[in-house]
Amino acid sequence: MIENPDSEVSLPPRKASLADIFVRISLTQLTLALLVIIFVWQWLDERSAISEMRDELAQKIAEMDGTAKANSMMIAKNQDEMREMSVKVTTLEAYYAQAENQRAALETLYNNFSISRDETALADVEQLLLIAGQQLQLLGNVKAALIAMESADARLQRMDRPAFNGLRKVIGQDVDQLRALPKVDVAGINLRINRLLSSVDDLPLVDRHRPSENEPAVAKVPKANEAAWQRYFNALWLEVKQLVRIENTGLSQIVLLPPRQEFFLRENLKIRLVSARLALLSRDEETFRQEVKTAQVWTKHYFDVKSPEGEHMLSELSLLSTASIHIELPDIGSSLQAVRSYRLSQEKATQMPRPRKPSK
Repeated sequence: MIENPDSEVSLPPRKASLADIFVRISLTQLTLALLVIIFVWQWLDERSAISEMRDELAQKIAEMDGTAKANSMMIAKNQDEMREMSVKVTTLEAYYAQAENQRAALETLYNNFSISRDETALADVEQLLLIAGQQLQLLGNVKAALIAMESADARLQRMDRPAFNGLRKVIGQDVDQLRALPKVDVAGINLRINRLLSSVDDLPLVDRHRPSENEPAVAKVPKANEAAWQRYFNALWLEVKQLVRIENTGLSQIVLLPPRQEFFLRENLKIRLVSARLALLSRDEETFRQEVKTAQVWTKHYFDVKSPEGEHMLSELSLLSTASIHIELPDIGSSLQAVRSYRLSQEKATQMPRPRKPSK
Protein backbone atom coordinates (compact mmCIF):
# COMPACT_ATOMS: atom_id res chain seq x y z
CA MET A 1 0.00 0.00 0.00
CA ILE A 2 1.34 3.33 -0.99
CA GLU A 3 0.94 6.11 1.47
CA ASN A 4 0.14 9.56 0.40
CA PRO A 5 2.84 11.78 1.52
CA ASP A 6 0.77 14.88 1.18
CA SER A 7 -1.83 13.77 3.51
CA GLU A 8 -1.40 14.83 7.17
CA VAL A 9 -1.70 12.34 9.95
CA SER A 10 -4.74 13.21 12.11
CA LEU A 11 -3.81 13.24 15.83
CA PRO A 12 -6.36 13.19 18.76
CA PRO A 13 -6.83 16.47 20.65
CA ARG A 14 -4.62 16.82 23.72
CA LYS A 15 -6.44 17.24 27.04
CA ALA A 16 -5.75 20.31 29.02
CA SER A 17 -3.90 19.58 32.22
CA LEU A 18 -4.80 20.96 35.68
CA ALA A 19 -1.81 23.21 35.63
CA ASP A 20 -2.95 24.69 32.25
CA ILE A 21 -6.31 25.36 33.78
CA PHE A 22 -4.73 27.13 36.83
CA VAL A 23 -2.59 29.11 34.38
CA ARG A 24 -5.54 30.22 32.28
CA ILE A 25 -7.56 31.20 35.47
CA SER A 26 -6.77 34.60 36.70
CA LEU A 27 -6.14 35.50 40.32
CA THR A 28 -9.48 37.22 40.68
CA GLN A 29 -11.34 34.23 39.39
CA LEU A 30 -9.37 32.03 41.76
CA THR A 31 -10.23 34.23 44.68
CA LEU A 32 -13.89 34.24 43.72
CA ALA A 33 -13.88 30.52 43.36
CA LEU A 34 -12.23 30.14 46.74
CA LEU A 35 -14.80 32.44 48.34
CA VAL A 36 -17.58 30.51 46.72
CA ILE A 37 -16.14 27.27 48.00
CA ILE A 38 -15.77 28.72 51.50
CA PHE A 39 -19.31 30.12 51.36
CA VAL A 40 -20.73 26.82 50.20
CA TRP A 41 -18.81 24.97 52.89
CA GLN A 42 -20.06 27.33 55.58
CA TRP A 43 -23.57 27.11 54.21
CA LEU A 44 -23.46 23.35 54.25
CA ASP A 45 -21.94 23.37 57.74
CA GLU A 46 -24.51 25.81 59.08
CA ARG A 47 -27.27 23.83 57.44
CA SER A 48 -25.98 20.70 59.07
CA ALA A 49 -25.71 22.50 62.42
CA ILE A 50 -29.19 23.93 61.99
CA SER A 51 -30.48 20.47 61.16
CA GLU A 52 -28.80 19.05 64.23
CA MET A 53 -30.14 21.88 66.37
CA ARG A 54 -33.58 21.32 64.90
CA ASP A 55 -33.42 17.65 65.70
CA GLU A 56 -32.10 18.36 69.18
CA LEU A 57 -34.77 21.02 69.71
CA ALA A 58 -37.46 18.64 68.48
CA GLN A 59 -36.13 16.00 70.87
CA LYS A 60 -36.07 18.45 73.73
CA ILE A 61 -39.55 19.67 72.88
CA ALA A 62 -40.72 16.06 72.84
CA GLU A 63 -39.03 15.49 76.16
CA MET A 64 -40.51 18.68 77.56
CA ASP A 65 -43.88 17.64 76.25
CA GLY A 66 -43.54 14.30 78.03
CA THR A 67 -42.31 16.03 81.15
CA ALA A 68 -45.19 18.49 80.95
CA LYS A 69 -47.64 15.62 80.61
CA ALA A 70 -46.00 13.85 83.53
CA ASN A 71 -46.04 17.09 85.49
CA SER A 72 -49.67 17.64 84.66
CA MET A 73 -50.41 14.10 85.85
CA MET A 74 -48.35 14.70 88.98
CA ILE A 75 -50.10 18.03 89.53
CA ALA A 76 -53.49 16.34 89.14
CA LYS A 77 -52.40 13.60 91.50
CA ASN A 78 -51.03 16.16 93.95
CA GLN A 79 -54.25 18.11 93.76
CA ASP A 80 -56.19 14.94 94.57
CA GLU A 81 -53.84 14.20 97.42
CA MET A 82 -54.12 17.79 98.62
CA ARG A 83 -57.88 17.50 98.61
CA GLU A 84 -57.64 14.24 100.55
CA MET A 85 -55.14 15.83 102.92
CA SER A 86 -57.43 18.79 103.35
CA VAL A 87 -60.27 16.47 104.27
CA LYS A 88 -58.01 14.58 106.63
CA VAL A 89 -56.71 17.80 108.19
CA THR A 90 -60.26 18.99 108.69
CA THR A 91 -61.12 15.67 110.31
CA LEU A 92 -57.97 15.80 112.44
CA GLU A 93 -58.79 19.34 113.51
CA ALA A 94 -62.22 18.16 114.55
CA TYR A 95 -60.67 15.23 116.44
CA TYR A 96 -58.09 17.55 117.98
CA ALA A 97 -60.78 19.95 119.15
CA GLN A 98 -62.72 17.03 120.59
CA ALA A 99 -59.56 15.67 122.23
CA GLU A 100 -58.82 19.10 123.68
CA ASN A 101 -62.31 19.26 125.15
CA GLN A 102 -61.92 15.77 126.56
CA ARG A 103 -58.48 16.61 127.93
CA ALA A 104 -59.84 19.73 129.61
CA ALA A 105 -62.72 17.72 131.05
CA LEU A 106 -60.33 14.99 132.24
CA GLU A 107 -57.97 17.56 133.72
CA THR A 108 -60.84 19.17 135.59
CA LEU A 109 -62.06 15.78 136.73
CA TYR A 110 -58.53 14.76 137.78
CA ASN A 111 -58.05 18.00 139.68
CA ASN A 112 -61.35 17.55 141.44
CA PHE A 113 -60.53 13.92 142.14
CA SER A 114 -57.05 14.83 143.36
CA ILE A 115 -58.45 17.49 145.66
CA SER A 116 -61.12 15.11 146.90
CA ARG A 117 -58.53 12.35 147.36
CA ASP A 118 -56.25 14.65 149.32
CA GLU A 119 -59.14 15.83 151.46
CA THR A 120 -60.18 12.23 152.14
CA ALA A 121 -56.61 11.24 153.03
CA LEU A 122 -56.21 14.23 155.35
CA ALA A 123 -59.56 13.49 156.99
CA ASP A 124 -58.50 9.87 157.58
CA VAL A 125 -55.15 10.99 158.98
CA GLU A 126 -56.83 13.51 161.26
CA GLN A 127 -59.24 10.85 162.52
CA LEU A 128 -56.37 8.44 163.22
CA LEU A 129 -54.48 11.14 165.13
CA LEU A 130 -57.61 11.90 167.15
CA ILE A 131 -57.90 8.22 168.05
CA ALA A 132 -54.22 8.15 169.01
CA GLY A 133 -54.68 11.18 171.27
CA GLN A 134 -57.75 9.66 172.92
CA GLN A 135 -56.03 6.34 173.52
CA LEU A 136 -53.00 8.07 174.96
CA GLN A 137 -54.61 10.73 177.13
CA LEU A 138 -57.82 9.00 178.26
CA LEU A 139 -56.70 5.38 178.49
CA GLY A 140 -52.92 5.68 178.51
CA ASN A 141 -52.75 2.96 175.85
CA VAL A 142 -49.38 3.68 174.28
CA LYS A 143 -49.51 0.67 171.97
CA ALA A 144 -52.89 1.62 170.48
CA ALA A 145 -51.77 5.24 170.05
CA LEU A 146 -48.57 4.11 168.34
CA ILE A 147 -50.50 1.84 165.96
CA ALA A 148 -52.88 4.70 165.06
CA MET A 149 -50.03 7.13 164.38
CA GLU A 150 -48.12 4.59 162.30
CA SER A 151 -51.30 3.98 160.29
CA ALA A 152 -51.63 7.74 159.70
CA ASP A 153 -48.03 7.92 158.48
CA ALA A 154 -48.57 4.91 156.19
CA ARG A 155 -51.71 6.59 154.79
CA LEU A 156 -49.70 9.67 153.84
CA GLN A 157 -46.90 7.52 152.45
CA ARG A 158 -49.30 5.72 150.09
CA MET A 159 -50.38 9.10 148.68
CA ASP A 160 -46.77 9.69 147.51
CA ARG A 161 -47.13 13.47 147.55
CA PRO A 162 -44.10 15.69 148.26
CA ALA A 163 -46.44 18.21 149.91
CA PHE A 164 -47.08 15.69 152.72
CA ASN A 165 -43.41 15.34 153.67
CA GLY A 166 -43.69 18.06 156.30
CA LEU A 167 -46.68 16.34 157.91
CA ARG A 168 -44.90 12.99 157.87
CA LYS A 169 -41.89 14.57 159.56
CA VAL A 170 -44.01 15.95 162.42
CA ILE A 171 -45.85 12.63 162.80
CA GLY A 172 -42.52 10.77 162.74
CA GLN A 173 -41.22 12.89 165.61
CA ASP A 174 -44.26 12.04 167.76
CA VAL A 175 -43.94 8.36 166.81
CA ASP A 176 -40.31 8.41 167.95
CA GLN A 177 -41.41 9.89 171.29
CA LEU A 178 -43.92 7.08 171.79
CA ARG A 179 -41.38 4.42 170.83
CA ALA A 180 -38.91 5.86 173.35
CA LEU A 181 -41.34 5.34 176.27
CA PRO A 182 -40.58 2.48 178.71
CA LYS A 183 -42.64 -0.58 177.95
CA VAL A 184 -45.12 -1.87 180.50
CA ASP A 185 -46.19 -5.50 180.30
CA VAL A 186 -49.87 -4.66 180.35
CA ALA A 187 -50.83 -7.95 178.71
CA GLY A 188 -48.84 -9.99 181.24
CA ILE A 189 -50.25 -8.10 184.24
CA ASN A 190 -53.76 -8.37 182.82
CA LEU A 191 -53.30 -12.11 182.30
CA ARG A 192 -52.12 -12.49 185.90
CA ILE A 193 -55.18 -10.62 187.17
CA ASN A 194 -57.42 -12.88 185.06
CA ARG A 195 -55.83 -15.96 186.62
CA LEU A 196 -56.43 -14.52 190.09
CA LEU A 197 -60.07 -13.83 189.19
CA SER A 198 -60.56 -17.44 188.16
CA SER A 199 -58.94 -18.73 191.37
CA VAL A 200 -61.01 -16.64 193.84
CA ASP A 201 -63.78 -19.25 193.98
CA ASP A 202 -61.25 -21.93 194.99
CA LEU A 203 -59.82 -20.03 197.97
CA PRO A 204 -60.66 -21.76 201.27
CA LEU A 205 -61.97 -19.59 204.09
CA VAL A 206 -59.98 -19.26 207.28
CA ASP A 207 -62.87 -20.65 209.43
CA ARG A 208 -62.74 -23.81 207.36
CA HIS A 209 -59.03 -24.29 207.79
CA ARG A 210 -57.67 -27.76 207.28
CA PRO A 211 -54.28 -28.74 208.55
CA SER A 212 -51.58 -28.64 205.97
CA GLU A 213 -50.24 -31.96 207.24
CA ASN A 214 -53.33 -34.01 206.74
CA GLU A 215 -51.62 -37.35 206.70
CA PRO A 216 -53.42 -40.32 208.27
CA ALA A 217 -51.98 -41.61 211.49
CA VAL A 218 -49.84 -44.64 211.08
CA ALA A 219 -51.34 -47.57 212.91
CA LYS A 220 -49.05 -49.36 215.25
CA VAL A 221 -48.29 -52.92 214.37
CA PRO A 222 -49.74 -55.08 217.19
CA LYS A 223 -47.30 -57.24 218.97
CA ALA A 224 -47.54 -60.93 218.74
CA ASN A 225 -48.06 -61.39 222.45
CA GLU A 226 -50.40 -58.37 222.83
CA ALA A 227 -53.81 -59.04 224.34
CA ALA A 228 -56.98 -58.53 222.39
CA TRP A 229 -58.34 -55.80 224.64
CA GLN A 230 -55.03 -53.95 224.41
CA ARG A 231 -55.16 -54.02 220.61
CA TYR A 232 -58.74 -52.75 220.72
CA PHE A 233 -57.78 -49.91 223.06
CA ASN A 234 -54.88 -48.78 220.84
CA ALA A 235 -57.11 -48.65 217.75
CA LEU A 236 -59.75 -46.68 219.65
CA TRP A 237 -57.15 -44.20 220.89
CA LEU A 238 -55.88 -43.70 217.33
CA GLU A 239 -59.37 -42.84 216.09
CA VAL A 240 -59.90 -40.38 218.97
CA LYS A 241 -56.66 -38.56 218.13
CA GLN A 242 -57.81 -38.09 214.56
CA LEU A 243 -61.10 -36.53 215.65
CA VAL A 244 -59.47 -33.59 217.42
CA ARG A 245 -56.40 -31.64 216.18
CA ILE A 246 -55.06 -28.48 217.77
CA GLU A 247 -53.01 -26.12 215.55
CA ASN A 248 -51.81 -22.53 215.86
CA THR A 249 -53.18 -20.54 212.88
CA GLY A 250 -51.30 -17.36 213.78
CA LEU A 251 -54.53 -15.30 213.79
CA SER A 252 -55.77 -13.49 216.84
CA GLN A 253 -59.36 -13.71 215.62
CA ILE A 254 -61.04 -15.96 213.08
CA VAL A 255 -63.96 -14.48 211.19
CA LEU A 256 -66.92 -16.77 210.86
CA LEU A 257 -69.04 -16.08 207.77
CA PRO A 258 -72.36 -17.57 206.77
CA PRO A 259 -72.60 -19.03 203.26
CA ARG A 260 -74.50 -16.00 201.90
CA GLN A 261 -71.83 -13.54 203.07
CA GLU A 262 -69.15 -15.85 201.75
CA PHE A 263 -70.59 -15.39 198.24
CA PHE A 264 -70.56 -11.59 198.52
CA LEU A 265 -67.03 -11.70 199.96
CA ARG A 266 -65.72 -13.54 196.94
CA GLU A 267 -67.61 -11.24 194.55
CA ASN A 268 -66.25 -8.13 196.28
CA LEU A 269 -62.73 -9.53 196.00
CA LYS A 270 -63.31 -10.05 192.27
CA ILE A 271 -64.55 -6.47 192.00
CA ARG A 272 -61.32 -5.26 193.58
CA LEU A 273 -59.29 -7.21 191.06
CA VAL A 274 -61.42 -5.92 188.17
CA SER A 275 -60.93 -2.36 189.44
CA ALA A 276 -57.19 -3.00 189.53
CA ARG A 277 -57.36 -4.15 185.90
CA LEU A 278 -59.25 -1.01 184.85
CA ALA A 279 -56.67 1.12 186.67
CA LEU A 280 -53.97 -0.79 184.81
CA LEU A 281 -55.54 -0.07 181.43
CA SER A 282 -55.98 3.62 182.32
CA ARG A 283 -52.42 3.84 183.73
CA ASP A 284 -53.75 4.94 187.15
CA GLU A 285 -50.96 3.58 189.30
CA GLU A 286 -52.32 4.94 192.60
CA THR A 287 -55.71 3.30 192.18
CA PHE A 288 -54.05 0.12 190.94
CA ARG A 289 -51.85 -0.19 194.03
CA GLN A 290 -54.75 0.65 196.35
CA GLU A 291 -57.00 -2.05 194.87
CA VAL A 292 -54.22 -4.64 194.98
CA LYS A 293 -53.46 -3.74 198.60
CA THR A 294 -57.14 -4.08 199.55
CA ALA A 295 -57.23 -7.51 197.87
CA GLN A 296 -54.14 -8.51 199.89
CA VAL A 297 -55.74 -7.42 203.20
CA TRP A 298 -58.97 -9.25 202.47
CA THR A 299 -57.12 -12.39 201.46
CA LYS A 300 -55.10 -12.42 204.69
CA HIS A 301 -58.14 -11.64 206.84
CA TYR A 302 -60.82 -13.93 205.41
CA PHE A 303 -59.03 -16.75 203.61
CA ASP A 304 -56.65 -19.49 204.54
CA VAL A 305 -53.24 -18.17 203.46
CA LYS A 306 -51.52 -21.40 204.51
CA SER A 307 -53.32 -23.38 201.88
CA PRO A 308 -51.69 -23.72 198.42
CA GLU A 309 -54.41 -21.57 196.88
CA GLY A 310 -53.99 -18.85 199.53
CA GLU A 311 -50.19 -18.88 199.21
CA HIS A 312 -50.46 -18.57 195.42
CA MET A 313 -52.96 -15.70 195.73
CA LEU A 314 -50.73 -13.78 198.14
CA SER A 315 -47.59 -14.28 196.05
CA GLU A 316 -49.34 -13.08 192.91
CA LEU A 317 -50.78 -10.05 194.71
CA SER A 318 -47.33 -9.22 196.07
CA LEU A 319 -45.89 -9.26 192.55
CA LEU A 320 -48.72 -7.05 191.32
CA SER A 321 -48.15 -4.55 194.13
CA THR A 322 -44.53 -4.07 193.04
CA ALA A 323 -45.35 -3.62 189.33
CA SER A 324 -44.89 -0.10 187.97
CA ILE A 325 -47.49 0.99 185.42
CA HIS A 326 -46.97 4.75 185.49
CA ILE A 327 -45.54 6.36 182.34
CA GLU A 328 -44.94 10.05 181.66
CA LEU A 329 -46.99 10.40 178.49
CA PRO A 330 -45.76 12.84 175.82
CA ASP A 331 -47.87 15.41 174.02
CA ILE A 332 -48.69 14.35 170.46
CA GLY A 333 -50.96 17.30 169.69
CA SER A 334 -48.40 18.83 167.31
CA SER A 335 -49.18 16.21 164.66
CA LEU A 336 -52.91 16.85 164.85
CA GLN A 337 -52.38 20.61 164.75
CA ALA A 338 -50.09 20.32 161.71
CA VAL A 339 -52.67 18.26 159.80
CA ARG A 340 -55.47 20.68 160.65
CA SER A 341 -53.40 23.69 159.60
CA TYR A 342 -52.55 22.02 156.29
CA ARG A 343 -56.21 21.21 155.66
CA LEU A 344 -57.25 24.81 156.31
CA SER A 345 -54.57 26.12 153.94
CA GLN A 346 -55.68 23.69 151.22
CA GLU A 347 -59.33 24.68 151.62
CA LYS A 348 -58.44 28.37 151.34
CA ALA A 349 -56.33 27.67 148.25
CA THR A 350 -59.17 25.79 146.53
CA GLN A 351 -61.70 28.53 147.35
CA MET A 352 -59.57 31.29 145.77
CA PRO A 353 -60.55 32.09 142.12
CA ARG A 354 -57.99 31.01 139.58
CA PRO A 355 -56.74 33.55 136.98
CA ARG A 356 -58.21 33.07 133.54
CA LYS A 357 -55.97 32.26 130.61
CA PRO A 358 -55.81 34.99 127.93
CA SER A 359 -57.72 34.10 124.79
CA LYS A 360 -55.62 33.68 121.67
